Amino acid sequence: MLHVYATLQTLGFRIKNRLQRDETGATAVEYGIMVGVIAVAIIATLMLLGPELNSVFVKVNTELGKVTP
Repeated sequence: MLHVYATLQTLGFRIKNRLQRDETGATAVEYGIMVGVIAVAIIATLMLLGPELNSVFVKVNTELGKVTP
């Protein structure tokens, strides 16, 4: 009977250890992938909206140049 108890206890410890594994490396990789995707999205947005933003800033600069101090 003691052998069965020891086997079950060992099995319990193994399951506990598998559930509590350190996944810090995997988390760092996931964050790296997220940062890469966000950077690509920002670059794509700036490439698409760049000319429109440039014209807005030129228009604001022109209007500010008309104001006399």
